[in-house]
Amino acid sequence: MAEIGHLVGQVDIVHGLYYAVMHGVFALFGDSLITLRLPSVLATAAACGLTALLGARLSHRRAGMGAGFALAVTPAVQEYAQEGRSYAFVLAFVVLATWLLVGALERPGAWRWAWYAGAVLIAALLNWFSLLALVAHGVTVVCLRLDRTRRAGWALAACGAVAGALPMILASRAQASQVAWIRPLGWSTVLGVLITVTIAALCARLPHARVPSSVRKGVPHARVSLAAVALPLCAVPQCGLVLISLVQPLYITRYVLFAYIGLALLIGALLATIAVRLGTHARVLLPVAVPLALLALLPVELGLRAVESRVDDVLTAADVVDHVRGSADGVLYIPAARRDTALVSPHAFTGLRDLALVQGPVESGTLAGTEAGPRAVERAMLSARRIVLVTDPGPRSADSARDRAKQRVLDEHFVRRSDSVERGRRVSVYERREPGRPRPAAQGHPSRR
Repeated sequence: MAEIGHLVGQVDIVHGLYYAVMHGVFALFGDSLITLRLPSVLATAAACGLTALLGARLSHRRAGMGAGFALAVTPAVQEYAQEGRSYAFVLAFVVLATWLLVGALERPGAWRWAWYAGAVLIAALLNWFSLLALVAHGVTVVCLRLDRTRRAGWALAACGAVAGALPMILASRAQASQVAWIRPLGWSTVLGVLITVTIAALCARLPHARVPSSVRKGVPHARVSLAAVALPLCAVPQCGLVLISLVQPLYITRYVLFAYIGLALLIGALLATIAVRLGTHARVLLPVAVPLALLALLPVELGLRAVESRVDDVLTAADVVDHVRGSADGVLYIPAARRDTALVSPHAFTGLRDLALVQGPVESGTLAGTEAGPRAVERAMLSARRIVLVTDPGPRSADSARDRAKQRVLDEHFVRRSDSVERGRRVSVYERREPGRPRPAAQGHPSRR
């Protein structure tokens, strides 16, 4: 748990709960890829099942079945169902919170609101961007024009969830540099959001989306329609993050993965409407619709499961280092965070002296260890004959004096002999230039293995 404490305290406080859960899972079942990924698979399966139940509760069993299948075949959902990250868990708890919200609106009670607040809080502790779903729930409450008791119950539950997550949110501000890599919004992203929200808005006009499943006696203000729940859940998180990203780039699909719950619910309503219009039972329509959807999405599905889809593959970079390390006597990282390549596969770096490191991660209590000052790094580099450099593809950005010193020494005293770019990492081999030999005008272009 000490390693988790260092990780959370320095870099990933927003994922602290997920790391703690996975630490327990690894302790029970061992550290393997199956152990890493299976919890995400199970969480996604639970999310799809809950979405089906939610759709059936809000509209009809046909709509619920369609919604569950629609969420299951969504490419983005499938992507994070196979990754060892927290986003599948966030997806599951947002669906659960939405289910509990509907229950609390139908039959208000202190315990129902407490359970709802707890689900929202857990989702926020897994990733606090999930609080955008809470905003969507607020839009639902406003649109339904509920009585004061229900509005007050939701407001108190929402305030309790936000208050519980607030310490983590404030602490994460000190780690804002961890999302500095996110690029500004592109037109393709904006267009994708607009298309998704437009499809959801059109489906929200269908009778199966607008008309509640039944009129509940004694609770005349609790007629919760599928459209009132699903459309805000689809539109608000995506549009909200787009607007935030106009000021600070933050839009990444996985941060609002749960918005696909709303889209899936509305697609379920569409499938139910088609079934009624065609006079076809859902047991016939769905077995036809699901294979057709999978076939249409087959290129995307295959791409998600291809090795090339791993765009930050430290294992491949380590294999490249293992291939070239025999001719080198030192290794260098720009930036220092790229030392994670060696931390994941230390055997690939056997025999290579880390030229910048003065304290390892364990001794220094940090993720990447502690590096020496620029002058000490320069002296260590000049004592080496051949250096392996692990860095990012594309132009290198030397953000610190230490990294600028590394780059300057390489440019002035070394010649690049080989270069390989593979799935998000670049591995180059530099050789010390002979004294008096002029500096080459250019060192060539990287080759791709």
